[in-house]
Amino acid sequence: MSRPAPSRRTLLSAAGVAALGAAATVTGWDTAARAWAAEPGADIVRLPPLDGTVTLQGAVPERFRGDFGHLVSAAPRAVLRPGSVRDVQQVVAFARRHRIPVAVNGQSGDLAQVGEAGLESHSSYGQANPRGGIAIDARGLSEIVSVRPGRAVVEAGVTWAQVVDAGLAAGWVPPCLTDYLHLSVGGTLSVGGIGGGVQRHGLQTDQVLELDVVTGAGELVTASPTRNRDLFEAVLAGGGQAGIIVRATLALVPVRERAHVFSLYYDDLDTYLTDQEKVMADGRFDLQVGDVERSTDGTRWRYKAELVAFADAGQTVDREALLAGLRPAADGVSVVEQSRREYAFRVDAFAGYLRATGFWGLPKPWLSVFLPASTARVFMAEAAEVLTAQDLGAGLLLFYPYRREQVRTPLAVLPDSDIGWHFDLLAFPGPGADTAAMLERNRRLYDRAVRLGGKRYLIGAVPGMTGTDWQRHYGGLWERVVRAKHRYDPAGILTPGQGIHTP
Repeated sequence: MSRPAPSRRTLLSAAGVAALGAAATVTGWDTAARAWAAEPGADIVRLPPLDGTVTLQGAVPERFRGDFGHLVSAAPRAVLRPGSVRDVQQVVAFARRHRIPVAVNGQSGDLAQVGEAGLESHSSYGQANPRGGIAIDARGLSEIVSVRPGRAVVEAGVTWAQVVDAGLAAGWVPPCLTDYLHLSVGGTLSVGGIGGGVQRHGLQTDQVLELDVVTGAGELVTASPTRNRDLFEAVLAGGGQAGIIVRATLALVPVRERAHVFSLYYDDLDTYLTDQEKVMADGRFDLQVGDVERSTDGTRWRYKAELVAFADAGQTVDREALLAGLRPAADGVSVVEQSRREYAFRVDAFAGYLRATGFWGLPKPWLSVFLPASTARVFMAEAAEVLTAQDLGAGLLLFYPYRREQVRTPLAVLPDSDIGWHFDLLAFPGPGADTAAMLERNRRLYDRAVRLGGKRYLIGAVPGMTGTDWQRHYGGLWERVVRAKHRYDPAGILTPGQGIHTP
């Protein structure tokens, strides 16, 4: 499944770098002015030869100015579209020598490829923005190297949608998937990657067998639980602080072809919490998520459990047994049967609606936190009092439980609780929404979650994060984060948009 050879291969030689879409040729980096230079000079350091392309002026860097959240904007000085892993090494090593920030952009830039609606990414608050440095377009690394029983080897710019389709063709699939599949593998592994399989399989980072990583020193290192484990654990859910994932070996499980999808609606929060935790304890379903929706008349919030039982083709499931002991509302049960692919790609139709109605390209102040089970009810009840239909817009609010023991990724920071709840406000407010006020609301809710023992998931928009906030977030892991940053990114150039300032 090798990627076809590029139709246009541009060699960036020592003689200079062609700035695509620009009127001039840029020869290198002016160390005195800290800017790209179009003329040779005493202070000009030329880029090394590359297999891909670097765009230094024109439209392409502008396309990497923002991200999916449309809340933070800053154009990079340059965009690398790598033609090889070696390109990433070369550019990161160059950036280290000259203290130029670098960040990988998996899905947000280059809108011309997908229309003005753009793509979704796990960066919604500038996390993947290099803040005037070099953006690495991960779609230059988009090869599915191999798929075989039990594992797939893919480059970081491959999307989970591509992994699923390649895996299904071979009878295998990743055990844990995000709800929306058109996200890059490298992007979700850098933050964790959560979905309905978390109760059985943990995060996507818990299903990684091996990684190839370019460190902040420009070194290519293979890491796994038994080889360079310190780097392996520093990179998975590490927010891009210690290295850049360029290739991943992912665990796969055999496909069961049919998905029986149960939607259970609740009007009472306590009953919803009890039933969701009961379902998780029983292990009666294969996947388990849930969300909070407005009632049909718009007067209150309702809670929905989405529970999935997989079956082989021609096999039935005992619906009565699966629903035994659960107490949804009287009119609150529906069941549909889908193919495994239909269920995996179920969010695509919703995304199409958001694009068609214009919500996709508007600012999105998302908030994502994890809560201990002991305080999840208090937080959800308080959030329900604060949030309005306008806050949610055309979006959704996910709210479902997980088992702490299934999440083995050290830097996927979760509350100190055997059972926790994932609260994920994926807001799509309408035109003219007061996003500044919504960001302030996010900060208040985040602070309240912290007081209740909660932790944040790195994809959300939480303004004003300080060094103290990050130390509190990581707790006893903070010194480990600092050591990894110093060891693997000694110049401190990687992924500044996360705002994780280590001393």
